[in-house]
Amino acid sequence: MINRTIRKYVIDSLDLYPVVVITGARQVGKSTLVASLAEEFHFNYVSLDDIDNRRMALEDPKMFIQYFGYPLIIDEVQYAPILFEVIESICNNARIHNEKSTGLFIITGSQIFQMMKGVSQSLAGRATIINMSPLSSNEIRGIEEEPFVVNMDKMKKKFEYRDVHQIFHEIQRGYFPELYNRSGHSAEKYYSDYVSTYIDRDISEIVNVKDKLKFHNFMQILASLTAQQINYASLSKEVEVSAVTIKQWLSVLQASGIIFLLQPYNENSIKKRVVKSPKIYFVDTGLACYLTKLKDSESLLASNFAGAFMETYVVNEIRKSYLNNNKEFDAYYYRDNNQNEIDLIMMENAQLTLVEIKKGVSFDLKDVSAFQLLKNSQYKIKESCILCNTEKNYPLSSDVFVMSVNVI
Repeated sequence: MINRTIRKYVIDSLDLYPVVVITGARQVGKSTLVASLAEEFHFNYVSLDDIDNRRMALEDPKMFIQYFGYPLIIDEVQYAPILFEVIESICNNARIHNEKSTGLFIITGSQIFQMMKGVSQSLAGRATIINMSPLSSNEIRGIEEEPFVVNMDKMKKKFEYRDVHQIFHEIQRGYFPELYNRSGHSAEKYYSDYVSTYIDRDISEIVNVKDKLKFHNFMQILASLTAQQINYASLSKEVEVSAVTIKQWLSVLQASGIIFLLQPYNENSIKKRVVKSPKIYFVDTGLACYLTKLKDSESLLASNFAGAFMETYVVNEIRKSYLNNNKEFDAYYYRDNNQNEIDLIMMENAQLTLVEIKKGVSFDLKDVSAFQLLKNSQYKIKESCILCNTEKNYPLSSDVFVMSVNVI
C-alpha cells in the first residue's frame, strides 16, 4: 500500500480535536486510510455506504452511536447529516465531565457541500477538516513530500529526472490509488466504471439531473477545457442547458472533488485590466483524459491538449504538495485584456511567487515578460520560475529560475 503524506496530519489531529473530518473525491483513498487508523488506534468502524447502516443512522441516530460505540470512524457521513447533532452532544458532554475529549470521531465524506453544512452548524470549534487528494507523483515514487517553494536551494537541489514521455504516461494514467495498488488494472475500464457510478449514483443524490446524457456530455466538454477559463454562455450553448444549470453542475463537481477552480488575481492597482472568470482544472488528469478520449500517452503528447494537460498536472502536483501537508493552497492566475498571462501566482506571508508552466526545455527572460506586469504589486515578489521539462535547472536572473517539473 502506498504511504500517504496526509496520514501523519490525521494522526496529529487526533490529539488536538474531538472530530477529524476527511473530505475528498470518491476513490482517493479515504476508506483505506481510515481503515488503517482503525486497526492502529482501536477505532470502531462503520460505513454509511451500507444501506442498512444508513437506515439505522437516519431513523435513530442516538441508537446508532450507542450500537457502534466510540471512538468511531464513520465513512461517507453525508448520507446521515443528523449524526452531527449527536456527535456534538457527545463532544460537549466529554468536555463538561472532564473525560477524554479528543480523538472521539473520524468522519469522511465525498460530498463536501452537504458535509460542511453539518460541520459548520454542529461541530464548529470541535472539528478539523483535512482534504484528501488523489495520489501525488511523490507518493507514487515514495519521495518525501514538502510544500513546493521556489528559491535558490530548490533550484540547486538534485532530483530524479523523468523525461516528458514518462511524465505524460503518468498524466494519462491518472492518480487514483486503485490503479497503482493493482498495476494490471485497465485505466480505461476503471474510469468507465467511475464515471458510470458517479453519474448514476452521486450526482442523482446531490442534484436532480433530468438528462444524464447531457450531463455526461457536459463532463466531456469540461474535460477538454481543463486549464482554461470558464465561459458560462459558451458552455450553456454547447450543452444546451441554461447558464444557471451550468453553474449548478460546476458546483456539484467542485463539491465532489472532481474539479477545482483557480480564481483570477485581482489587486486594486490592476483589477480594471484583469479578466474575471476562473480557470477550471480537473483534479485527476487520468479522468480528464478518459473523458476527452485520449487513450494513450503518446496520443496525448502529440495532441493539441498536451500543453493544457501539462499545466493541469503541474498545478495539481503543487496543490497536492500543500494539501498533503495540511496547508492552505492560496493561489491564483493572472490574465489581462491584452492576453498577457501568468499561469500560477502563489501567495504566502504577503509575498507572491510567480510560476509559468511550459512543455519545452529552453527559455529566456522574454518568456516571462508577463512577470513585469506585477512589478508594482502591493506585495513583494519572491523568487519565481518557469516549470518545464528541462533536465537541468538553471537561473535566468537572480530571482527567476528555470526548473524541472520533477522538483515539485
